[in-house]
Amino acid sequence: MHEMTGPMWMPSLPMTFDRLFSIHIQPVPIMLFGCLFLGALYLWGVSRLHKRQVEWGFGRTLNFLIGLLLIIAVSETGIGGYSMALFSVHMAQHMVLNMLAPLFLLLGAPVTLALRALPSRSKSRRVLLRVLHSRFVAVISHPGFSIPVFLISLYGLYFTSILDWAMSNAWTHYLMMIHFVAIGLLFFWPIMGIDPGPRKHSYPVRIGELFLIMPFHAFFGISLMMSSGVISTSFVGPQMWGVNAISDQYTGGAIAWAFAELPTLIVLLAVVFAWTRSEERAAKRYDRQADRDNGAELDAYNARLQALAARRP
Repeated sequence: MHEMTGPMWMPSLPMTFDRLFSIHIQPVPIMLFGCLFLGALYLWGVSRLHKRQVEWGFGRTLNFLIGLLLIIAVSETGIGGYSMALFSVHMAQHMVLNMLAPLFLLLGAPVTLALRALPSRSKSRRVLLRVLHSRFVAVISHPGFSIPVFLISLYGLYFTSILDWAMSNAWTHYLMMIHFVAIGLLFFWPIMGIDPGPRKHSYPVRIGELFLIMPFHAFFGISLMMSSGVISTSFVGPQMWGVNAISDQYTGGAIAWAFAELPTLIVLLAVVFAWTRSEERAAKRYDRQADRDNGAELDAYNARLQALAARRP
């Protein structure tokens, strides 16, 4: 697409809308290959279910593929190149990788697909179940761990020298992008509650976890917007193209501050929808039980109420 400069594999021309959203495959497209592999693996699992005539919702498949496409869109286009040069583009990439792509991947229920697609007595399935019920997974999926890690990875990256190290070359930049996706999956996995895990939080607790981080996320964005100094000199775009570094950082902070709204809405809708379906399933189970025992449970409950009323003076 563009002429690339230096070991950081970024465009040498100033950013424009067309250059930002045009194809810009990196010389070592790790993210592209990783997404293609995961997509092929997911579709292989879906095909196995279809061969066994096991139903798998098209929406789940679509959501997972959208998540992969979002990762490719911010890593193998001009966004991926300019994210190494401009803080604002980097922050947009961060938000997509950390707070948007993981949601669609989780809505695809990949763990559930793997458990259904793998043979019931296969070693791979036994290993997966063992990992899901391990103490390690129980610890990292606990909100007492996942929430602090999510916040520390946000504040610790941008307000320490870790950002300069991550931006020092393309390989550490790739590592940082993978870290963004992994932390997003770790945080949203127990909140979404679609795939099985070591523990199931109640729906009000999930919503509480979601809203707990919102003030911290908003404060992070506002801190960047109010900063009077550049937090990192690793972004060379302002020097190369005469962009005001403070203004670009302000834009990045505004993106971080505003971006939490859409992911929060997606998660909230998913949790409320799951909550509603759970209540509907519980009501249907209760109705089926009442049909089987001719309402014995309801009669027993009414009898207890009458007994309590009879005891009152």
